[in-house]
Amino acid sequence: MTQPHYILLPVNPLFIAFSLALAFLLNFLPWGGFIAVPDFVALVLVFWSIHQPRKVGIGVAFVMGLLMDVHDAIHLGENALAYTLLTYFAITIHRRVLWFHPLTQSLYVFPLFLFVQCLQIAVRLIVAPDAHFPGWLYFSESVVTTALWPIATLILLAPQRRAINKDDTRPI
Repeated sequence: MTQPHYILLPVNPLFIAFSLALAFLLNFLPWGGFIAVPDFVALVLVFWSIHQPRKVGIGVAFVMGLLMDVHDAIHLGENALAYTLLTYFAITIHRRVLWFHPLTQSLYVFPLFLFVQCLQIAVRLIVAPDAHFPGWLYFSESVVTTALWPIATLILLAPQRRAINKDDTRPI
């Protein structure tokens, strides 16, 4: 194996809050009618639920879901339910997923993102009987969100990595 093994530093809780706030702001962007726009909040919630399940749990997911419900102006609780279940399932598989390379981890998180979209569609169709099925291209959002997983892993773990070469002037 040619890649070095990193010993990660403890994560700063302010960095977790910053990443969740940034993901929330990225979901605010006016994407319009674009197809396959990723759900950044779901991506960051799954990431932190897998890497730090004691710091980001179901309560954080519920609050983020309520905030997304208010932002999207949809049925109150739709995203809250979806993000809560998403975080629960991410926490249940977190030990298994951490053993793999980020590209392989994508195969584990794809069903989670797809499940969230199926749940959101089911809630919309149950609550509003006059709603219509948006089509199969709607599910391309989970594919794009899964494709962003290795990039999110690289970016969100960057502050925790120690340098490979030891520097005598650094305390750690």
